[in-house]
Amino acid sequence: MNKFTFETPLSELLRPDSIDDYLGQVNIVDKNSLLRKMLDTDDYSSFVLWGPPGCGKTTLAKIISSTTTNRFISISAVTTGIKEVKDLMKETEESYGLYKTKTILFIDEIHRFNKAQQDAFLSYVEKGTIILIGATTENPSFSIISPLLSRMRVFILKQLSEFDLNEILNKALLKAKSIVNKNISISKNDINAIIGISGGDARRAIGILEMSIKLAIRDNSDDVDISKEIINKVLQGRLPSYDKTGDYHYDYLSALHKSMRNSDVDAALYYAVKILDCGDDPMNVVRRIIQCSSEDIGLADPQALIICIAARDTLAALGMPEAMLSILQAVAYNSLAPKSNSLYIALQSIRNDIKNFPDLPVPLHIRNAVSDIMKTAGYGANYEYAHDFDIPITKMKCLPEQLIGKSYYKPKQFGFEKELNKRIENINKIKSSD
Repeated sequence: MNKFTFETPLSELLRPDSIDDYLGQVNIVDKNSLLRKMLDTDDYSSFVLWGPPGCGKTTLAKIISSTTTNRFISISAVTTGIKEVKDLMKETEESYGLYKTKTILFIDEIHRFNKAQQDAFLSYVEKGTIILIGATTENPSFSIISPLLSRMRVFILKQLSEFDLNEILNKALLKAKSIVNKNISISKNDINAIIGISGGDARRAIGILEMSIKLAIRDNSDDVDISKEIINKVLQGRLPSYDKTGDYHYDYLSALHKSMRNSDVDAALYYAVKILDCGDDPMNVVRRIIQCSSEDIGLADPQALIICIAARDTLAALGMPEAMLSILQAVAYNSLAPKSNSLYIALQSIRNDIKNFPDLPVPLHIRNAVSDIMKTAGYGANYEYAHDFDIPITKMKCLPEQLIGKSYYKPKQFGFEKELNKRIENINKIKSSD
């Protein structure tokens, strides 16, 4: 059995030193782009590279380090503490004072620095002592303090396309062949399978290929044939990319809610299963479906809220994974239920009137007269008790005087709200009759 290991990860060996060899992200490295002009002129201002894992953020930083005449320092927010940050800033300032050489400081995963650590860079960025480049998978609006972010540009990187990943994997194959000195064969379908499972992440795609090569070499003494079976062995136990506290968490919950709102049952079920199978707290899903049943369905289908509460109770009683189908039932029901935001609109309209008329008095006739003084003051006078009438509806006005005639709740003409519209019409007809 021929055992083999790459001394350096294949993904590192493939990182280019020149922007001309960089694959993907045409929108930010095109010859007319701002970032490309920075690279070509070696004249940098501080910026953030924001994008998903494996899209080329660190590779861009490596290209900058290979081509700039400025001093270049790279650190990771995962392994660097506040004392090291302050010491580094002091040393950088001293170097700038002596040699007038600017320092480009690249911080990988800058979102992992807390406020105090990020504050430590602020004055140095302002003075121009350092040019700060941050790489993050998290939304900079929430992960980088506002004073620092306002002094930095944000370049948004996207998931790599299938074309880009195909080019990268072909380069990886050529590199691997030169290292192992063997003929490595893999079908186009299996290349496409690796691209599909990688989700636009080049590092992940190269990692799958690298592990497949290692496994194939151990199983073959001559040429290396990477089969579908070998790729499946490598993929066993691999979970999709997901961060239970970061952008993915909120993006997928948002997608779940909006899919239910848009009556796209397949998309809603997909996002629910993705969230749950990636180990997120199932209560996050349950809270969203309850919110949807109230906010987007409401009285168009009152049963929706009952089913969502039942899903919550099932989760409390059984836990996961037994409650999975109950949660998915609620997701599907919400998606297929008639939609109405009539109550939400009513809520906003009422709040607006409360804001404009904050202290309107309750009409005297519907106040509760619990003492003789209150009765003398007119509390409860001329109150009409609905059940004293053959049809228990009276013409009595209950809104404050300034709001009489206002109509807040306006049901839509479908679902159960169609029936509620008829009820409102009948009530109004009774109230306006002689």
